[in-house]
Amino acid sequence: MSRISRKDERIAKILALVEEVGVIRLRDAATKLGVSEMTIRRDIGRNTGRLNCLGGYIIPVQDGTNGSDYVFDLEKDCHANAKIQACAAAAALIEPHDTIFIDCGTTTPHLAHLVPQDQYLTVVCYSLNIAEILSRRSDVRLIVLGGVYHPEAASFSSDEGIEVLKHLNINKAFLSAGGVDEKHGVTCSHFHEVPIKQMAIQRAVQKFLIVDASKLGKVRAARFAGMADFNGVIYK
Repeated sequence: MSRISRKDERIAKILALVEEVGVIRLRDAATKLGVSEMTIRRDIGRNTGRLNCLGGYIIPVQDGTNGSDYVFDLEKDCHANAKIQACAAAAALIEPHDTIFIDCGTTTPHLAHLVPQDQYLTVVCYSLNIAEILSRRSDVRLIVLGGVYHPEAASFSSDEGIEVLKHLNINKAFLSAGGVDEKHGVTCSHFHEVPIKQMAIQRAVQKFLIVDASKLGKVRAARFAGMADFNGVIYK
């Protein structure tokens, strides 16, 4: 078998993995294929542009195909790469057996794809997109806060969901936002999200805000927290 055909075979296997899970760690791909990370980087660098290496992860590029249009519709979301990088940094904070809260939005589905494998986590969410991603994971105990569905935000709201949150201890809450401003605080566009976000912040030991840099200095209608309410802000 020629060197070129081996490379093409590796690229085909990586494409299949990315189609299945949306994004894959570079080191995991190298382990699965039995080659070095440098070999994978070289293969992707010589590829026709369907894949890219970003911050230790392999992702599809704008004109690549992928099984999840919501997460990787890069033509509609020009900040997707920054969101992926921010979520990769957030995922590195997750520890085995953590109970984590993942907010709704266009950033957090990237985090759902990057939730570490085989750490036996409990994940609390109220987003249909997050639930769909993590419902396929046998190593994740998923708690979905249901209620009235809001298609404009792909999320649910209900008093019952708030009550469930009141009885949960959360190790780490990962929140998203539409605006982050020193004076006006951390804001979003949908008022139904506010009580859920605030209860998650209240119940969490550690709170992290995940945004891309375009949100800094922006102000949206619904304020749900101040900058001081978070242990850290993760952005790229």
